[in-house]
This record gives sequence, C-alpha cells and structure tokens, in this order.
Amino acid sequence: MRITQNFDGGNIEVLSADKPDAIRLNIRTDHQSDFYQWFYFRLTSAQNSIVGQDCVMRIENAKDAAFAGGWENYQVRASYDREDWFLVPTRYKDGVLIIEHTPEFGSVYYAYFAPYSMERHADLIAQTQMHEDVTASVLGETLDGQDMDVLTIGQTADKAGSDKKHMWVIARQHPGEIMAQWWMEGFLARLLDDADPTARVLREKCVFHVVPNMNPDGSKRGHLRTNACGANLNREWGVASMERSPEVLLVMNAMEKTGVDFCLDVHGDEALPYNFIAGAEGVLGFTPKDQALLDGFQDAYKRFSPDFQTKVGYGTTPAGKANLTMATNYIAHTHKCLSMTLEMPFKDNADLPDPEYGWSLERSIRLGADVVGAMLSVVDEL
Repeated sequence: MRITQNFDGGNIEVLSADKPDAIRLNIRTDHQSDFYQWFYFRLTSAQNSIVGQDCVMRIENAKDAAFAGGWENYQVRASYDREDWFLVPTRYKDGVLIIEHTPEFGSVYYAYFAPYSMERHADLIAQTQMHEDVTASVLGETLDGQDMDVLTIGQTADKAGSDKKHMWVIARQHPGEIMAQWWMEGFLARLLDDADPTARVLREKCVFHVVPNMNPDGSKRGHLRTNACGANLNREWGVASMERSPEVLLVMNAMEKTGVDFCLDVHGDEALPYNFIAGAEGVLGFTPKDQALLDGFQDAYKRFSPDFQTKVGYGTTPAGKANLTMATNYIAHTHKCLSMTLEMPFKDNADLPDPEYGWSLERSIRLGADVVGAMLSVVDEL
C-alpha cells in the first residue's frame, strides 16, 4: 500500500501502512503553528490489491486537533475520480478518528471536505473574467509569491465617483474551510447569469469586489487555519503587515480606496451542523438600523434557502466587546456598514441531512447562488 499527500492541498503523516486494517496516521500541523484538522491524502496499491479489502485508517492525533468537538458525528469524504465525493463510515473513539472503507478501485482519495485546488481557483478567475462586466486584477503577492486575485464586477470607479453600492465578498481566510470557495462558485455563477433578473438588477445597483481565496498559501500547503508563516488571517485585521499577513493588508488597502457598504466573509465551522450568520453586534456603536439590516438579510436568506437557519449560531457578543482584529468586526467598525460572517458545516446540515453526501460541495454551491436574492432584498437600505 502507498499513502501520499505531496500534492496541492495534501496533508497527512504516515506512521505505518503495512496492513490494510491497521493503517496509522497523523495530521500535520500548519507551518509555524499549532493548528491542524484539515487532511487530504491518496491511498493506492500495486495491482489493485486494496480493491475489496476492508481498510481501517486511524488518525491518532485527532484528539489534539484545533476543534476536537468537530469529530463527533462527522464523516470523512472519499472519492475515486476527485469529482464525486461521498461519505465513508467514520468513528471518533478514545481520541482517535477511525475511517473504515472498502475501496472499489485501486486509487482512492480521502479528505476532511471535498478539496478545492489552486488550479481550480486559477480556472475560476480565468473563466469569470470572460464576462463583459468583470475585471480580474491582482492586489499583490502572498508570502509564497502567489497572486492575490480580486474580481471587480461592475464599474470600477471609487465610491466618491459612483452612486452604486460597494459590495465586498471574501472567502477562505481559513484555507481548510474549503466549502467557502465552493460557495463562491455558486455565487459568481448566479451573479453573472444574464438570464437571471435578480442578478441583473443587483448588478445595476452595485459594484462587487470578490476575493474568492484570501489564503492561497495556506490552501496550497494543506493548512487548516493559517498562511505561510502561521498567521491566522482572521485575527490580523487592523494590525496586518506585509511581513506577516500581506493578504489582509492588501484587501484592507483596497477597501479603503473603494469604501464598503456591505461585506460577507465566508467560512466553515468544524463543530456546528448548521449554516448560520455571525454579525457585528459587539462593535461599539452598533445601531438599531444595523440590527434591522442584519435581521433583514438573514430573514431573506432563509426564504431563499431552506439550508440556512437562524436558531443555532455563535450567540451575540456584548456591546463594545467585539474583537476588532476579526474581519467582520473590523469592517463594520471602520466602514460603518453591514458586515457579516457566513458559516457552513463540515458535518451534515442537521435540519436537512443527506446520508450519502452530507453537507457537500454541491450544496455549498447552491447556498452561494441563493445569497443573491438575499443581497437584493437589503441593498436599497445600505
């Protein structure tokens, strides 16, 4: 047997792989960080010798992962063709994540969630820019020298020269929260659908600034939560530097130029099996109008997507206690706008479970498409 992870986004350490039913693994930590939870690896064998074999893989350091509670009621994703990702039996026992699967082919991939490669990211940028309303540009470079891509949809004038709303949508500050970029695919496809009247009206009213991947380095390195030097980007807002967190600083500077009327920061949550919004209620000066906008957006999102709900979430931060190094809070405080974090599950959606696929890339894409109607419902009030 052979277990490999030396590819885009790969992450695993092999302790032993002598017997199919006793494979011992660990997850690598993020570089210069103690965070880990994302994994992605390939299992292969000579002459298809694993086909029909009962394989048992034990991730032995699961108990010390960033969010150990995320393993309860969680199931690993597997794929033979890297397109169809299905659930395989998974147990968490005595601090060990145990994966049990009988492969049908001689090569199978396992991952924490359906992966989204930097090559697919490049395709997304290249293909999206072909729409006549889209301009693709680069804000600068990451620490590993990768491009920080941004898509501008609509007129490119600064806010002072435009009566349109400036809408910022960013995703994957935490690179292992892969569902955020699948969500981006659905959002961009719907927003740029010229046959969709909701999208057309929204584009007439707004300029969109979209960063589909805030953390290219962590994505390629197979990190859960940090960039190339171990910085958690969602704790760098307002304090970012080119030496430690250029990804955030570049976006902060771009926001300063355009202004921000609306921002949605897209993430995934390891523990909670729901889709929900975290708002900026804890920012000093959060007004009743701000609350009405937040409530209005969430109510609209629920109408457009049964996968979205408001009963379960993080709770409300007391007034004046918000952490201003987090994107949602920093942007709300600095730009006096509607700023929110969207969270999606690694587990299944408990309200609408799917026993074969769980919370999937396809459902993430659909949730991204459904946000367009919710945005239109509040845009005139921004």
